[in-house]
Amino acid sequence: MAVAPNPHNSSDLLSEENVKRYVLPHYGLENSEVIQIKFKDTDKQRAVYRVDHNNHMYCLKKVYFPLEELLFVYSVIEWLYRKGLNVPRILPTKSRSRYVEYETMLFILTPWVEGTKCSYDNISNILDSSSNLAKLHNSTESFVPISGSVKRESYEDLSLSLNKHFEQLLLCSNMAFRYGDKFSKVFLDNFEANIELAEVSARIASTINHSNLRRSLCHLDYVNKNIIFDNENKLWLIDFDKCKLDFCIHDISYFLRRLLKRDNTKWDLEIALSALKLYEEKRPLNLDEYKAILVYLAFPQKYWKISRDYYNNINKCNKNSFVTLLKKACEKNEFHTSFVNGFKNYIEERFHVTLL
Repeated sequence: MAVAPNPHNSSDLLSEENVKRYVLPHYGLENSEVIQIKFKDTDKQRAVYRVDHNNHMYCLKKVYFPLEELLFVYSVIEWLYRKGLNVPRILPTKSRSRYVEYETMLFILTPWVEGTKCSYDNISNILDSSSNLAKLHNSTESFVPISGSVKRESYEDLSLSLNKHFEQLLLCSNMAFRYGDKFSKVFLDNFEANIELAEVSARIASTINHSNLRRSLCHLDYVNKNIIFDNENKLWLIDFDKCKLDFCIHDISYFLRRLLKRDNTKWDLEIALSALKLYEEKRPLNLDEYKAILVYLAFPQKYWKISRDYYNNINKCNKNSFVTLLKKACEKNEFHTSFVNGFKNYIEERFHVTLL
């Protein structure tokens, strides 16, 4: 057998040729066509390949987490498959292992899901995705990972998190007055609208009873690229790399925020309420869960993150790029504020409460 290449050169190790030579034989797929479709050479190095073999297509992925976490992910996929959700299962090697180790790296193989990603401009896709998310949460309330896996979980206290973010925005405002550069001018011009959103978010977060937030397995990257509609219009959920046990509202809020911040669906309250209605047909939400969703959606996430990163790296960043990013993040301030007020009013009327 050929000698493995130098382990210090990541791009060489992860070339199509080396994957074909050192990984695919474990699956009996030596004579396959291999195309690398994703490569990120960061601390969490990732690589994804499409493998074509005898009219069958597969997805080969180099995972970026240790074996104990891979076993958790494997547990999740098998659990969901047995609960009737459409998920690509991790395929066994010729020796019945569920992974291949090559140069200390772990690889998994799944069927390739052929189809189109969820379109945020297609209301039917949005509603189907929301309904599927409720099905995922319902089916995993009693989920238990297999022996030997780490138990991934994250039950973040929203009030503590939002207060920290709120204080960071105030620190950024001090930095903006101190530097007075182009970025700081854009930041201050938009500060009032965004700090009001952050204040609404923090104040409502402080009233949430976390014991009322239901828990399950959460995908935590439930966005259109990971929601695939196949040729028969069946919905498939892929890429469980970030999944954890968490509050269900984390998944719901992440899905809605990615949908609503787009230009074509910019903070459209009707679309958000329609998606929540479909979710609730399978899994009703209580007042504290609605509060938590409002908290997630109200906070000016982009404005906060861009500003924090800018002032933390002010002496070594591309300042013009940050100015462009911040301007774009602030283009929808009025739509965002209108959405938050409308969603708050909806919750107050539905549950007969006053939130602020």
